[in-house]
Formats: sequence, structure tokens, C-alpha cells
Amino acid sequence: MGTINIIQGDITTAKVDAIVNAANPRMLGGGGVDAAIHRAAGPELLSVCKKVPAINGIRCPFGEARITSAGNLAAKYVIHTAGPIYQSDKTPQQTLAASYQNALTLALDHHCKSIAFPAISCGIYGYPIEEAAEIAIDVCQRPDYSGLNIQFYLFNDAIMAIWNRELISRGQSC
Repeated sequence: MGTINIIQGDITTAKVDAIVNAANPRMLGGGGVDAAIHRAAGPELLSVCKKVPAINGIRCPFGEARITSAGNLAAKYVIHTAGPIYQSDKTPQQTLAASYQNALTLALDHHCKSIAFPAISCGIYGYPIEEAAEIAIDVCQRPDYSGLNIQFYLFNDAIMAIWNRELISRGQSC
């Protein structure tokens, strides 16, 4: 049976099979978590991202996910997902849920047993933290993903408290 753990720390240090990158649709690096993952993984990550087929510069449309090798990270894979830009997405809840679901499905398709997530779309993309936590925990607790050990790497006490509250409200201890 899989578990969900909330961790305050640096996702680039996660000892898991796959680290999820809150990427932009171009998959060529960006700010926040994306920049940190690219920095830690080294130039190999950008090189493999450039090999993902692009349509009009888009390698990973919003809500979808792509998988690459992980460069210098301890993980075997980086799963890139472009979560919604909250203010401009007409259905941000569905797009965010799809980002989590597609990342989890890719992890299972590649025989991963463990996965680490950031708080997708909660930085510059402006997703409200409470709503994002509800969606993330809801998707991750689906029976299809019960075989995975899921870790959320969050960067401060306030966000951790929100994620922990959501987990406890759904009957799981932290």
C-alpha cells in the first residue's frame, strides 16, 4: 500500500524513482522549482528536454506530462508537467488534476515505486494553495495510485500546514 508524505525540503534531493518538475510548456527551464531541478540535474536535463518533440515550441501542453532521464539527480526520471496558470485557464481545477494524474500514470507506466511532487502551479502560476492541496491529495489518493509512495516536497511551514491539514481531513496521518 502506498503512502503520502509531506516533507519540507529541496525536491532535488529526493531519493525517489521520479521527481516531478512543475515545468512550463516549452520544457526548457524556467523559474522556481523548474530552475532548481535543471540546476541540480545539470546540462543533461536540458539536452534531453530539447529532444522531446515540440509543436510550435510546445513540448508539454498544460495538464499533460512528459518523462525524461534525470541527469545528475538521485532519481531515475524527471516527469515534467505544465500545471495551469490560474488566472488564464478556463478550467484550472481540471487542468491541475490532469497534471497530477498524468504524472502519476507516467510513473506507473515506467515501473516507478516512488514519486516526489512540488506544489504544482502554486508559485508564479498563482494557484490558490488550499484548492491546490485539495486537488493534489484527491488525485494522489485514488486507488489506481495506491501502490506508489508519494512525497510532496514543500518549501515553507505555511504550505506544509495546508497540505497536512488536507491529508488529515481525508483520514491519513502525516
